[in-house]
Amino acid sequence: MPISDTDILTALSAYLEGYPDEAASLSEPVRLLAKGSGFASRRNFLMHVTVGALLVRNSADVLLVDHRAYGIPLQPGGHVEPMDSTLVGAAVRELVEETGVDPGSLVLASPIPVYVEFGRVPARPAKDEPEHFHLDFGYSFVTKQADVGCIQESEVRGAAWYPLSLAERLVGHRIGRALTVPA
Repeated sequence: MPISDTDILTALSAYLEGYPDEAASLSEPVRLLAKGSGFASRRNFLMHVTVGALLVRNSADVLLVDHRAYGIPLQPGGHVEPMDSTLVGAAVRELVEETGVDPGSLVLASPIPVYVEFGRVPARPAKDEPEHFHLDFGYSFVTKQADVGCIQESEVRGAAWYPLSLAERLVGHRIGRALTVPA
């Protein structure tokens, strides 16, 4: 069964229980989700959902990709697809697609997202996409050993492990949250 607006609102509500100070910045997605309008579809240009995956190795390194479209290091992630049945599953799919890591080496740190970000995305005429908003859910995973495999060259130029302190400077606060996940 595809991800529903109720599933998305449930994940957002669980996140806001752990991070109530972010309620004001996420009030617009809450309002839109309460109305329900197929926000798992990337063709919904009011807002649609994306996912990210923060994979931490041995509490010391995080796996980032060199994102082709943005030209910067980011956590693996992307749009949910019609075959995705959960946000966590979509995050695992994106992580595995972009980095080639073995999904058997991943352990979900928490079923509650470690970050949720709502932001404007510029128009992409080549993809027939007007300016729109993404609601990005990030999940934290841990591993003792995961090797980068075959990367998704259409979306990323490479994938590499970064020390946590460097990754946090490159990507922001969401890296630190990967280590301090809500219970």
